[in-house]
Amino acid sequence: MLTLSRLLIAAPLAYLVLVRGSITWIIALTMAAVATDWFDGRLARWSHTVSGWGKVLDPLVDKLGGGAIVLALVIRGSLPVWYVATLFVRDLLIVMGGVRMARRVGHIPSSIVAGKVAVTSVAITVLAALLEADPPVMRFCLVASTGLIVYSYLRYKVRYFQIMRRGRMDVADDRTGADDKSEIDASEPAII
Repeated sequence: MLTLSRLLIAAPLAYLVLVRGSITWIIALTMAAVATDWFDGRLARWSHTVSGWGKVLDPLVDKLGGGAIVLALVIRGSLPVWYVATLFVRDLLIVMGGVRMARRVGHIPSSIVAGKVAVTSVAITVLAALLEADPPVMRFCLVASTGLIVYSYLRYKVRYFQIMRRGRMDVADDRTGADDKSEIDASEPAII
């Protein structure tokens, strides 16, 4: 329920971003979404109710919510279409690779550090767009995060081909993003 509540938060948040609404409300709704994202994972682990469905639903809701905000920024002219297209193509290719890996080796490895850094740079770029940063700052954010997006995609691609060539996934393939590095359950899909 916490995970799905982020979708309810995303709609008014995207609307406020689109119409350049109150920054106070934008920050409040963003903090509420971040809090539900943090609590749903902690609650699932604490109550021992972590599930494959939750591991898929959580990042999907994050992508939908973040996508709505980014789309609002594109419509209002704060982010260029090419930037969002780059994000979309990268994520689509990673998801397609994850599906192929799941079919072949029975498990989707967790996200890698390069992917987490790229997502953080996208968040900073979105924040700069929300705050209507000066053009030189915005250009720097766009160029830096695009470089990190492309780099992370290449890292995912290298790992994908290594795993597919071997026909199996070793524990070391999943260590960069797993919460519990001592034991990896191959029956549960992990976050892409």
